[in-house]
Order: sequence, then structure tokens, then C-alpha cells
Amino acid sequence: MKVSQETLPDSQVGLEIEIPGEISQQTYEQVLRKLMKSANIPGFRRGKVPRQIFLQRVGTVQVKAAALEELVQNAVDKAIEQEKIEAIGNYQLTSTFDELIEQFQPGQPLTVKASVDVPPRVTLETYTDLTVQAEEIKYDPAQVDEILEQYRENQATLVPVDDRPAQMGDMAVVDFAGKIQAESGEMEAFDGGEASDFQLELKAGSFIEGFVEGIAGMSLEETKDVAVTFPESYPQESLAGKPAVFTITLKDLKEKELPDLDDDFAQEISEFETIAELRQSLEERYQEEAQDKTEANQREALLTALVDNLQAEIPETLVRREVNYLVSQAAVQLSRQGIDVNKLLTPEIVENMRDRSRPDAINRLQRTLALGEVAKQESIVVDEADIKARMDEMLSEVQDPQAVDQDRLRDVVSEELLQDKILTWLLEKNTVELVPEGTLSADEASEASEATPADTSEEAPAAATATVDVASEAVSPDTEAE
Repeated sequence: MKVSQETLPDSQVGLEIEIPGEISQQTYEQVLRKLMKSANIPGFRRGKVPRQIFLQRVGTVQVKAAALEELVQNAVDKAIEQEKIEAIGNYQLTSTFDELIEQFQPGQPLTVKASVDVPPRVTLETYTDLTVQAEEIKYDPAQVDEILEQYRENQATLVPVDDRPAQMGDMAVVDFAGKIQAESGEMEAFDGGEASDFQLELKAGSFIEGFVEGIAGMSLEETKDVAVTFPESYPQESLAGKPAVFTITLKDLKEKELPDLDDDFAQEISEFETIAELRQSLEERYQEEAQDKTEANQREALLTALVDNLQAEIPETLVRREVNYLVSQAAVQLSRQGIDVNKLLTPEIVENMRDRSRPDAINRLQRTLALGEVAKQESIVVDEADIKARMDEMLSEVQDPQAVDQDRLRDVVSEELLQDKILTWLLEKNTVELVPEGTLSADEASEASEATPADTSEEAPAAATATVDVASEAVSPDTEAE
């Protein structure tokens, strides 16, 4: 079979395949016999329909189309194997199918033109002696005091108050009924604007601005009108930006009694015997977190620089795969949060998520290709012993190791260790200047502000969720000390 190749943009290879007449005839006859055997035509037993009658009833075009599909698929598969092409995904016909049907004559040669995606052609201009900047995250001792104070808040005892007015920090139980200013100017009740025995903490920002502040200073059983204005960004459009008055009755009041920061407190909330040990553990934890964030910033800066020096044509097949992966990960994350994704993720929302995920997918692929090129050029590989050790470590933390897909785990571990090894090598071969925290993010915010038109009146439609990167998870400050 004669095959000629052509290099096309976007990491594609064009194929021109000349199918010999004997193969086109052979394929046509095989498909025709297969169709005749399965045909159910009144007046004839299955598989006993005369050839001419079958062609009259079914139509020669239908038979040619079925034969052509098989002929083209086999021809492209054989051409890829013959030419030793590393194809990604399925082929795309350059000639239209209708044109091929018109040209197809069993027993006559047929020329088919198609294209296939191949691995990206990658060029990395430079990856050493780069100079980049990264923000240094420094440990702040105040973090320890803040988290200890939060632990105290969580362990607080509520003590009834009856000898003073309400003050910020108290826990209050109130009845309230709200009215909003209608277009006529009169105050009218609105849905959801009233409640009984409603408990809230008198804390700024915990309710509509002015509501909590209005309760502060009230005495038990006192009733008071508090005027507020719903924020312009309030989710309920009928209330957004409108003035309202809430009639509030203070029914119960309690204050928080915080435990002392002593050894008993440390034993109550942690595994440590003394408050000094707990404090030291927290200091080490936040110091380590600061170091990890700094290292992450360094690696991020290097990855960005690598992509800037990368030239790669990424085939659409790979982009689609990565987009599908990101969308599926987002769906998994939503499902873990108890959301019924089958109801939430309509075809329109999924397509919107695909569109929004595309830039991230391309960026992820660019980073992977850049790192892969460094590994290729520098012969960076991961030792099998390191892979096995890491797998054993991860499996030791799983309740049922037998339920884990070992091949999939090995792929994940190999990729993780290889990326870590490449980035460590890059940190040694390049210069990363550490700058104070907030320096680069402030510059980016300033540039974004300058680039955004002041009269922008429309925002891009929001997807059901932002693309979730499952590799990073937020750590709640309420996490119990270890």
C-alpha cells in the first residue's frame, strides 16, 4: 500500500493512502456478504436473498458506504503501522465521505486523505541559568496566638447574662420581623424576613451590616427597631440595595467564658501534656507551612518561566482529554460535597465548564511537556526502589490495600516523584530571587486593573463550579492540634 506523509500544524501528520483495486474489491465483497447474511427481506429466508434483489432493496450506495467505512479504517490503521507513526486518538478524514463514496468503485484503486494527531513537537529554548522571582512566605508568630485563641473560642462555655446590656462577642437569642421599603415608599413585610428564637453571635460581619451592631446595647426583653440597608450584592435581587427596618426583641443573652491557656487546656484539645509543648508544635507546624509555601512559589515561578520558553504544538486530542479530566475531577469534588451532580450538571453547564477549563488544560499540558523535555534532555529518571517505597508508604495508610488499583497508583507515584526530581534539579540550575510576600501579587493586581476597561458592563457567565485542582486542599484553622 502506497503511503505519503505530510507534516501539518498542531502536531498532526497528513496521510495520502492509495488503496489497491484488489483490496477495495475484496473489502466490498466481504461487507456485502455480511450484510446479505443478516438481511431480513420479506419473501426470502435470512441469508438466502439473491444478490441483485438485495442491492435493489437496500441500495448500492448504502452497501458502498458500509464497505467504505471499513476500507478507510483498515487502510488508515495499516498506514499508521506501516509508517511507524505514533498516533494519538482516531484519524480525521481530509476528503469528505460523500466525495469518497462518489469516487469508490470496487475493484478500482482509491486514494484516501486523512490526518492523525501525533505527540507534540516540543522545543524548549532554555531551561538553565534562568532568573525568576518568587514570594517568600515568612512565619508569623502571631499565627500561633490566633489559633490558640480560636481553640479557646471553640472550647468556650456559655454563661447566662442578666445584669448588663448585650455587647459584641455575646451569644444572643432574638425574635425579629423585618419590613422593606416598597416602591410606594411604605414599609412592607417580606418573605424570610422574620424568625423566632434565632441564635446568633454578636460579631461584626456575621449578618447584614448594622443588624448585629443594633442589638449591642439592648437589655433582656427589650424590643427595638434597627434600620439597615441590604447590600447591593445581596443574592436576593428583590432585596439588594434596599433599606429595611427590623423589629428585634432580645430574649436571651449569654457570654463566652474562655478556658485558661494552661496545661489542662493543652491536654483537653491535643495529645500534648503542657501548653509549652502545644505551642512549640504549632510553631513548628506554621514554620513548615511557610517553608512549603515558599518552595511552592519557587517551583511555580520556574514552571511559568519554562512555559514562556516552550514552543509546542498541542494536538486537539490531548486538549480534549485534559479538559475532560478537569471537568470529571470537578464533578467528583462536587459529589464528595453531597451534591447530586446528575441533577446539577446539565449539558449546558458541562459545556460551560469545558470552555472555562480549556485554558487550565492547555497550561497543565504545557507544563507537563516542558518538564518532560527537561527530563529527556538531562536523562532524569526515578529509581524503582523510590517508587516502591512511596507506594508502600501510601498503601500503609489505606484500610484495604487490596482495593487499590496498583497500576494506577504506580503511575501516579511515578509522575509525582519524577516531577519532584525535575523541579529539584531546576532549582539547582537556576536562580530564584525571593521577594517579600505580596510583592508579585500586588504587581499582578495592578496590571489586571490597568488592563480592565472601566466601562465593562457584562461578566462572563459563571459555571456550576470553578475547576477544582484536587492536588491542593484548604486546611481549616479549626483543625485540632496534633
